[in-house]
Amino acid sequence: MLTERFLEEQRVARLATVDGRGRPHIVPIVFVYADGVLYTPIDLKPKAAPPERLRRVRNIRSNPQVQVLFDHYDEDWQRLGYVQLRGRAEIIQRGAEYRRAIRLLEEKYQQYDKLPLEGRPVIKISVERTVTWGQLI
Repeated sequence: MLTERFLEEQRVARLATVDGRGRPHIVPIVFVYADGVLYTPIDLKPKAAPPERLRRVRNIRSNPQVQVLFDHYDEDWQRLGYVQLRGRAEIIQRGAEYRRAIRLLEEKYQQYDKLPLEGRPVIKISVERTVTWGQLI
């Protein structure tokens, strides 16, 4: 499918969360997408707070509805495109699915050879709706 191929080719996306008072928060993320689920780690890159205090984590705990945006920009505006994934997020930290997510992330991003993910939380997003627009090639 064209959308899944587009997602597989992307290296970065933007995760949008909303706090309990409806205020949005958007951060760039690395991710893997597999079988209708997106995984993004809370890794060891410098953060302003420990994992449980990050705004995206606090927002997910108060409102698990999130959106992830992938976009393609081109100076030829006939070639613009994006994919939005809308879904429900949760934090996972153990179990078979967690280990699979870690393995997939480590396979996609060689940087995790030096920044191990084991023991770090992973945001799991179960995709409920996909919106596409424009050119995805």
